[in-house]
Amino acid sequence: MKIGVIGPGAMGCLLAGKLALSGQEVILLDHQEQRADLVDREGLTIEGIKGLFRIKVPVTVNAQRLSEADVILVCVKAYDSRIVAQTIQRVNQEATCLTLQNGVGNMEQLGEVLPWKNIFGGITSHGATFLGPGHVRHAGEGDTFIGCGYPEEGLAEEQNRKLEAAGQMLNQAGFMTQIVPLIKNLIWSKLLVNVGINALTALTRLRNGELLNYPGTLAILEEAVQEAILVGKHKGIEFIFEEPLAQVKKVCQFTSANISSMLQDVLKKKRTEVDYINGVIREEGAKARIPTPVNTVLTLLVKTLEASYDRAVGGEAGA
Repeated sequence: MKIGVIGPGAMGCLLAGKLALSGQEVILLDHQEQRADLVDREGLTIEGIKGLFRIKVPVTVNAQRLSEADVILVCVKAYDSRIVAQTIQRVNQEATCLTLQNGVGNMEQLGEVLPWKNIFGGITSHGATFLGPGHVRHAGEGDTFIGCGYPEEGLAEEQNRKLEAAGQMLNQAGFMTQIVPLIKNLIWSKLLVNVGINALTALTRLRNGELLNYPGTLAILEEAVQEAILVGKHKGIEFIFEEPLAQVKKVCQFTSANISSMLQDVLKKKRTEVDYINGVIREEGAKARIPTPVNTVLTLLVKTLEASYDRAVGGEAGA
């Protein structure tokens, strides 16, 4: 199977590396030529849970090289989903397109451009920390779920075949994957994890597991997740976890040493995905007239942090 991975960040590199190690034919698409040349030349390095691995994976900025891919994994930030969809549309819109992104709204952005029958969604609790170009730490394992984005009458057999092939591909690479029927439930279930962890770690600069060790962060995590559960249930979401809050804490433990993707963005003074995570709860809560004070504060604080990267005090001691 030929696999394209779009996005050379922590999760993109982890997926590309482990898929290549499992014997799949993988190509990684970047948008920065200098970085692509470096990683193409030196290969990917994955360290962490099961030791240290190095493997050569072709890296390119030429999207046309994805034209023969059977599966394209989308691993970019949520705010880049539409650009990626337009890229795929130009070179290979008939490929199976599987998004493994954070937040809500990625499926919809892909569906505005690509054939619905080829769009599939997924979530994973695997944690990855970006250490440098092509170099990641596999910081935690967890469950992976995938499902059909837009089930279409008359195409169920074809869509199920593609979904099963994608699941087998991920399983062979060490991502223990289950197939679920309702993608919206899947995406919102992962959203709860991001709601509880990402903004809090970005603001406190704590690793995932440390959030459980302080009464303050634990209380905020619990309240943020409870708000998200209320909003989700109002929208008709059936969460895939029997005890959603307990699952968020479980992910914190499984990825205890991980630096969340949002904290990684803050440390690099980059734009975060808070609008697609806590911001979604704030917006959907307002529409439903459900109070979401914790998610509102988390969203506004992270956006203030983004806007003030160049003005923040460096932490030096006062006189």
